[in-house]
Amino acid sequence: MRHSDPVGRLGTTPPVPGRPTSFLLLPGLPALLLALITWQVVADGPLVRADERLSRALRHPDRFSGLLSDLGNVQVALPVLAAVLVLVSRQGRRAGVRRWWAAPAAAAVLMVLVPALVVPLKDWTARPGTPAVPPGLGYYPSGHTATAVVAYGAATLLLLPRLGGARARRALVLGCVAVNLAVGFALVRRGYHWPLDVLASWCLGAVLLWALWPLARRGGGPVSRSRSRSSSGTPSSRTGPS
Repeated sequence: MRHSDPVGRLGTTPPVPGRPTSFLLLPGLPALLLALITWQVVADGPLVRADERLSRALRHPDRFSGLLSDLGNVQVALPVLAAVLVLVSRQGRRAGVRRWWAAPAAAAVLMVLVPALVVPLKDWTARPGTPAVPPGLGYYPSGHTATAVVAYGAATLLLLPRLGGARARRALVLGCVAVNLAVGFALVRRGYHWPLDVLASWCLGAVLLWALWPLARRGGGPVSRSRSRSSSGTPSSRTGPS
């Protein structure tokens, strides 16, 4: 009589389904970098002095950089994300995607978390601004950068599963990266922020977007059973959002 081996053949442990360890470690680097930068800002460490020298080398206010920095305004970034949320929600609901609301709702929550996280950091670090801005405190981290990263990044993650070709997905990701790089560089170029202010917000945004990606990827997944068949009773060829 053959007995089953609960451990598996040759004494090996069967694989456990779930997220790979590498995925769980992905936010570790930006989170660690954010902690390091924040420590240097609070302690006025050598990284801050290097940051100030880099700012002097890059700072050269011009009209074009001012326009690019405006892409990080809430009045610009938030409507873009809102339009994507409406589009993705409507497509998911019409296609019968299970929990079609989960990914858009999570993206909206992340957008709310941006000021909830950035404002206390500004108050705690109390970093002064560059010579190009009026005297004041609370410039670290950059709220404009964090807004742009989360708004445009979340919109990109929600749209990715709904694009048919690899070329279109690559273009969308590259466009999102280019916009965020442009916003960050423009803020430093105008003197609105120190480079470390921008880098810290990029790290914060990366951690927040990492939390959204699993939900966004499942947003283009299987439809509910009630809508997986056409009205004539024959199986439908649609298995996800159009």
